[in-house]
Amino acid sequence: MADSTKVCVVGAGAVGGVLGGRLAAAGVPVSALARGATRDALRTHGWRVDASSSPVAAVSDDAADLGPQDVVIIAVKSHHLPALAPSLTPLITPSTVVVPALNGVPWWFFHDFGGALEGTVLDATDPDRTVTAALPPSQVLGCVVHLAADQAEPGHALLTAGDELIIGEPSGALSDRAGQTAALLRTGGFRVTVSDAIQRDVWFKLWGNMTMNPISALTGATADLVLDDPLVNAFIQRVMTEAAALGALIGAPIAQSAEDRIAVTRRLGAFKTSMLQDAESGRPIELDALVTAVSEIGARLAIPTPNIDALLGLTRLAARRRGLYSGA
Repeated sequence: MADSTKVCVVGAGAVGGVLGGRLAAAGVPVSALARGATRDALRTHGWRVDASSSPVAAVSDDAADLGPQDVVIIAVKSHHLPALAPSLTPLITPSTVVVPALNGVPWWFFHDFGGALEGTVLDATDPDRTVTAALPPSQVLGCVVHLAADQAEPGHALLTAGDELIIGEPSGALSDRAGQTAALLRTGGFRVTVSDAIQRDVWFKLWGNMTMNPISALTGATADLVLDDPLVNAFIQRVMTEAAALGALIGAPIAQSAEDRIAVTRRLGAFKTSMLQDAESGRPIELDALVTAVSEIGARLAIPTPNIDALLGLTRLAARRRGLYSGA
């Protein structure tokens, strides 16, 4: 892609702010679809990442003001996307590359994937099919984000750990647009891998965080305390075993053991998961893409997932009682 490639970041929060800011620092014209204090801060200061700042090409809370883009990076919480997606159509042309930097199972997951659920759109992540209509899966490059970011204040992102991105065509093809998008992202200093099995990368990340996030939000406990409780630890492993079995059935097998993955998490110490941080701040939790979708996949395959369902039911009820979840 040329230096004149027009990029728009939808959701210039922590992760979106890092992605947009580092690309802008490399000279890429990056616009932002943002609202409220974040929109105002970007208009005043441009992109800010850590101690650096860079010009923003344009910023608005109305996609029509920004116009068609070559690349659209979506960095909002997944539960916001069904309501947001229809408003994004002014950004999208038939050649626009859509890069969703989201957690959990995305709307495009089964597009061109093959297997028993080929073409399936999950109710958990696209209940009214508004996302699929506005953001065609054929234009998506899947993206898995392996970095941690925070916000010092609206419009000022902090990169706290990691710089790795994995992107790939849902079909697994090593396409020109995947290579060009990878090159674009590398200009921002990111370590980018082009995957020939992006759904496996999505599922592996999901498998690692679909337990710790909801359990921490449910209990209010940091990761070390969650893992130190032997009954909770054993429950986590049962959930992971069920999710790994589903992954194998849909074409996203996992080679790592649950014990080894838990050991990786334990080395991170007494951290608060993103879902716990959202719960403590009174923000809606990202439950559907992380857990509801996995339960739905089990139901569609007629595979019992009693531990996943228990995790979903308990977390969903607790979140509803606290005004943090309004899903079906």
